[in-house]
Amino acid sequence: MDTEKKEYFRGILQEEMRMLLEEAGKTVSEMTADNTNFPDPNDRATQESDRTFELRIRDRERKLINKIKEALDRIEDDTFGVCEMCGEEISEARLKARPVTTLCIDCKTEQEKKEKFR
Repeated sequence: MDTEKKEYFRGILQEEMRMLLEEAGKTVSEMTADNTNFPDPNDRATQESDRTFELRIRDRERKLINKIKEALDRIEDDTFGVCEMCGEEISEARLKARPVTTLCIDCKTEQEKKEKFR
């Protein structure tokens, strides 16, 4: 992959990480600032449910941040865009759709078939 494309994907990954970290910061500040005490148990239960849902989303985003960091590391060591299973180049269209991917579409399809049968 040429330098221009690497810089393009680096920019995409860095922007996505910036947005995720910004959202995580907002969540932390909102949860620490929101000390509303609802006398109604149903309101309290709804608030707890909403917080749990928010935390599950942030946990998924935390995992995505780790994948973004790994993708940025792969850009640095010139392995970005190379399938970890077969060693072939991952198509640019697939990288644009999912820049953190480590598998080409054929290997990912095969992996999903195997997971389906487990």
